[in-house]
Amino acid sequence: MVLELNEVLLRDERQTLSLMAKSGELTCLTGGTAQQRSRWLYTIMGLDVILHGFVCIDGEPLTEYSAVSFRRLMAFSPARLETCGEVNKYAPPSVQDVFNLQANREQPISNGILGEEVRRIGVEGNESQVQLMAVAVLLGKPVLLVDNPPEQSFAYLSSQARKGKLVVVTSDCPVFINGADMVVEL
Repeated sequence: MVLELNEVLLRDERQTLSLMAKSGELTCLTGGTAQQRSRWLYTIMGLDVILHGFVCIDGEPLTEYSAVSFRRLMAFSPARLETCGEVNKYAPPSVQDVFNLQANREQPISNGILGEEVRRIGVEGNESQVQLMAVAVLLGKPVLLVDNPPEQSFAYLSSQARKGKLVVVTSDCPVFINGADMVVEL
């Protein structure tokens, strides 16, 4: 799978962005502000207006009609996610929000399954993003978009890329910048 952004220009931005991310690789978007980096992930999902250029997956262009199909291929982990305690903790965005997405309602996901996945990958503490990344893996999505992941998740995300996932992260963390297969400066 190949994700391509070609000379994409967004409203209120001065510079275009071009990149080609491939399955089996970890791509890191860095530079700019955290908000700008996050915005590019929303753009990849078809949730921001493109003024110029195009976004494609495997040569298929992102349009308002294809955006829903694009998002079915993607798992998105926001920069802030609360998952401490029970799944019914309502500090948005939460794992509950992920469970409530229409595409996920019939998936076999539970706190127990997430806990097992977190233990399997060996991450301790309450790094909430790891749990949403586990959701992504459990759902079998081929594209993982992770906004500002914790440093501890580098090995996990890198291993997901090596297993054939297309992984795009936003980060200014040296571990991600130095360890990514491709770094794109905003």
